[in-house]
Amino acid sequence: MSQPEQTKLDEILSCRGRVRILMLLSNVMELNISEIARRVGLNYTTANRHLIELENAGLVQQKRFGRIRIYKFSDANSKAQAIKRLVKEWQPNKA
Repeated sequence: MSQPEQTKLDEILSCRGRVRILMLLSNVMELNISEIARRVGLNYTTANRHLIELENAGLVQQKRFGRIRIYKFSDANSKAQAIKRLVKEWQPNKA
């Protein structure tokens, strides 16, 4: 797919699992699928499905190192950056 699919905001934010993944990735640079699944409390298959949906929407991108896939927020996507700012704004201050 050359351009990200047009995904509605309510579709992205309607799933608690996707929101948890977005919150996690807004706080870390990048993680592999197994670590993302572990940290957000999802099984590997569910986390993988959500990551594919987020990637199709252009919000995250992956790098491959053999069989290992590393995910991070898409730096070039303005919608991804807006969601990242929103997540950071809504998270409690860590003093």
